[in-house]
Amino acid sequence: MATERSRTTPVARVLQVCLHLLVAGLLALAVGRAALADRGGDPAAVAAAATAMGAAYAVGPRLTAVRRSRRAAALWLALLGVTWAGVLLATQDGVWLAFPLYFLELHMLGRRGGPVAVGLTAAAAIAAWSWHQHSFSLAASIGPALGAAVATATVLGYQALYRESEERRRLIDELTAARADLAAAHHTAGVLAERERLAREIHDTLAQSLSSIQLLLRAAQRALPERTDAAAGYVEQARQAAQDNLDEARRFVRALTPPALDGDPLPVALERLCVTTTAQSGLPVKLHLSGDPVRLPAAQEVALLRIAQSALGNAVRHAEASWAEVTLSYMEAEVALDVVDDGAGFDPAAVAGRTGGDGGFGLPSMRARARALGGSFTVESAPGEGTAVAVQLPVGPVGPLGQVGQAGQAVPGSAEAS
Repeated sequence: MATERSRTTPVARVLQVCLHLLVAGLLALAVGRAALADRGGDPAAVAAAATAMGAAYAVGPRLTAVRRSRRAAALWLALLGVTWAGVLLATQDGVWLAFPLYFLELHMLGRRGGPVAVGLTAAAAIAAWSWHQHSFSLAASIGPALGAAVATATVLGYQALYRESEERRRLIDELTAARADLAAAHHTAGVLAERERLAREIHDTLAQSLSSIQLLLRAAQRALPERTDAAAGYVEQARQAAQDNLDEARRFVRALTPPALDGDPLPVALERLCVTTTAQSGLPVKLHLSGDPVRLPAAQEVALLRIAQSALGNAVRHAEASWAEVTLSYMEAEVALDVVDDGAGFDPAAVAGRTGGDGGFGLPSMRARARALGGSFTVESAPGEGTAVAVQLPVGPVGPLGQVGQAGQAVPGSAEAS
């Protein structure tokens, strides 16, 4: 209750002012009626009792202890009750002061002590009125009792609304804190997702190209000094690969589509990838197209191109393959990409838990790209039996060549390119 009294709202402050004015008005009414020598009692006695009660009432709200301690508030109310008793003895008009006292007692003494004090005050008012009238009347007792009931219902209702408002405020504070925590969690998740995306992009683009440059420079080193023409060719290919890598890095920073897809459909980009891989590594790579090619959403074309780059990069660096094939299949509800080589192969279970190090990031990266678009990713391999990587991505209905389906715009292409 101490904290409730100290944390007053604008409505509570208005009610306090109204209560102060009510007490002052009723005391002035009692003194005025007595001064008229009507039936308000001895004017001097009434004025003295009213002055004493007014002074006691005015001092209480200014005392810090009364505002913060229920015991101090009870002592102040007891003093106020004594002075009020003097007003009751001096004039019957003191009965009307019971009504503001009800509110004070309920507010200062809480839900337990307040109703008890209100009951005693109502009984004192009824007794004083009967004493002044020299008789007890049931009708006369209704006024103080009804006033006590109204005051009790009003204060208890206000306190219930105040507690409900405080509970809502607490819930709003908790919700605000929860939203802040959720926003922080989303930010953290976004940062982690962006880091994972950057890792995939770097692995599938920059790292792959740098590996190709390394292989070309080694070949040039082996050709020197006897085969200068061949060495010059390797160096030129390495320079071109470095330029392509630079273009990838610049476009990567700008968060645009890969240069390999800039203005070209996916089959053309894959054909260029196969030719470039063959020229840079010496590994023969063929592209096969199946179905009627259509222009896919950019996210799907980027994912399929990156997966093909990563799979061919693994074949060049690790598989020691003599050939590789890339197959792009357009079907009614999905598009499939298969990358197969006849290399040394490996045990997929042995590298399933690896996410870094010597080539361990490529498979999780490819799988993450496929799953991010609602597709599936499988890899089949065994030591000495080559490797087959398969990706299926869902797309809209694919129309015939030259028409537009839900997947996007149809693009020119042939059934097979090599």
